[in-house]
Amino acid sequence: MTLHNCYNHGRQIVPGLLACIAVAAAAYLFERLEHAVFGVGLLEALVFAIVIGIITRTALPGKTSWQPGIGFSSKTLLEIAIVLLGASLSLGTLRSAGATLVVCVVAIVVISICASFLVARFCGLSSRLALLIACGNSICGNSAIVAVAPVIEADSDEVAAALAFTAVLGVASVLILPLVYLYAGMTVTQYGALAGLTVYAVPQVLAAAAPAGLVAVQTGTLIKLLRVLMLGPVIFVLGIIQKDRGDCAHSQRGLVPWFIIGFIIVVIARSMGLIPAAIIPFLLTLSSALTVLAMAALGLSVNIRTVASAGGRVILAASASLLLLTAMSYCGVITVLAR
Repeated sequence: MTLHNCYNHGRQIVPGLLACIAVAAAAYLFERLEHAVFGVGLLEALVFAIVIGIITRTALPGKTSWQPGIGFSSKTLLEIAIVLLGASLSLGTLRSAGATLVVCVVAIVVISICASFLVARFCGLSSRLALLIACGNSICGNSAIVAVAPVIEADSDEVAAALAFTAVLGVASVLILPLVYLYAGMTVTQYGALAGLTVYAVPQVLAAAAPAGLVAVQTGTLIKLLRVLMLGPVIFVLGIIQKDRGDCAHSQRGLVPWFIIGFIIVVIARSMGLIPAAIIPFLLTLSSALTVLAMAALGLSVNIRTVASAGGRVILAASASLLLLTAMSYCGVITVLAR
């Protein structure tokens, strides 16, 4: 590409990129207001970004000049964010957890993905949307959905539907799960493990485990990190499956997309101490910001009618998937972490 072509491409990106930045800024503002009013953040900025983006797209449907920037933000920026997300993970977490617990978490995640996928397909969802919901519920909610989406080439409507309804269930699980601790007769450690296995985001795990005390929070955080570590292997396997299906786009890119390889390299670099500890918070903040920008772009490209039409089936599939994960996790926890 010549310098002139690069300049023209850059000019085409600017309007849509600025629109995404504006939506992302509004999302962060709503997140701050949520903290100020309620004292806790139940919904993340990326969820607000999708909602605001959809509202903006509905109000201004004819902004075709935004499309190049929206496409750049939803694809390229998201892929960079996924690579940087690897800085949050360390293989040392595996060593500190013990083999039995690691095997239990891996088994629950794998079985949950397979079972949730079948449940979602039974509910009439497309295979891509079913995979998004299965991975989101089984691994780490929003982060898993946005990481898996480009690998399986899910469209914006499918991603928005998966994110919207898992966000609702994530909040519900934080509010309901403490009741399990009160009435199920679990130990503090068992309940912390259950929270780590079933709740989506790390802040939500902390909120759900907090009623049982510090030990539950520490246990839940460790289990949650083990679940997050499954993200790399899962997207790697999905990339191979896409390749085996003869997907042309993936054939041109190689065995797996570049950002999956980048993600794994960053995880290994973090585990080997090659990334200075001082810059890790900056990398994670940058990853989060780019993800919110990508979700703003996603919202700006969503057809609200398509998402609404899938609403009932998606919430049914996501709810059934979460209940299945909770049941499996409970059985695994009381078996592995005996009194």
